Amino acid sequence: MLNAIVVSIRFIFLILGGQKQVALENAALRQQLAVFKRNVPRPKLNNRDRLFWIGLYLIWQDWKSALVFVQPETVTSWHRKRFKRYWWRLSQPKQLGRPRIGSEIRKLIHTMAIANPTWGAPRVHGELKKLGFKISERTVSRLMPKKTGKPSQTWMTFLRNHVGQMVSVDFFTVPTIQLRVLYVFVILAHDRCRVLHFNVTENPTAAWTAQQIVEAFPEEMVPRYLVRDRDGIYGNDFTTRVDGLGIQQVPISARSPWQNCYVERIIGSIRRECLNHVIVINERHLRRILKSYFSYYHRSRTHLSLDKDAPEFRPVQDLRVGRIIQIREVGGLHHRYERRAA
Repeated sequence: MLNAIVVSIRFIFLILGGQKQVALENAALRQQLAVFKRNVPRPKLNNRDRLFWIGLYLIWQDWKSALVFVQPETVTSWHRKRFKRYWWRLSQPKQLGRPRIGSEIRKLIHTMAIANPTWGAPRVHGELKKLGFKISERTVSRLMPKKTGKPSQTWMTFLRNHVGQMVSVDFFTVPTIQLRVLYVFVILAHDRCRVLHFNVTENPTAAWTAQQIVEAFPEEMVPRYLVRDRDGIYGNDFTTRVDGLGIQQVPISARSPWQNCYVERIIGSIRRECLNHVIVINERHLRRILKSYFSYYHRSRTHLSLDKDAPEFRPVQDLRVGRIIQIREVGGLHHRYERRAA
């Protein structure tokens, strides 16, 4: 009621003061605002409206007299909230906490800890630094899997550490076109599945077998362990010669060829991939065939146990080198594929 009386008095002063146009315009605007207020009790204001009233509050002392549907407390609360938001933003740190650790680093830390059971967080952290990762040692320690018991290497690691010092020997037979039986002696290194030595004879003896061991291993290449079966061919002459070279013999159990699986596997490969597809004439012919096959076996044939590589490391060729050509191996039984520049 008091507000209406003040508005009326101001209207009369404007008319008497010669500002009839301003008085009538104000009256029209106030009437429209009154109608709007009756229809919309709580009209919505956007940020620009709030900024307008805050600015008006700062430069006009009598700003309250112009209010129709905005309460004075509302305008002052807007200003207080704006002040708080401004200083809150200034006080916030540029980076919120520690950076997140990606899944790649988490997986890599877990892999390193499992593959190296004797490593602690400092060793894993050192490897990550060399790989270019920026991470604290404390974070590495927190992400490492929990260990129970004393750290120990796995059986697979133990075997791999000794596989380079182990060889296997065995005989297999090959029939000839003349219905004779030839004996092939094979010496296999376990580390890269390499055939170190082979020879062919029709009448194997312990002395002949011992001589093959001497020919296969010069003094600087003598292995530590030799795995063999309990065949009678490995008699006194063989045992004496092998012991004299400082090689420890490891005979497998009787009738247990699976314990000498490495050499048994390569004998099976020789039969399936070579000898089952040819007719052997004599010793010379068989020796030439096996020499050709072992050349292919070492240089070209990929092995599952070597991660699809050959015993003699076979490089991966660039796709841009040139066209693919086919090279015959083992008389055409197998082929090698390479890229050659045009």
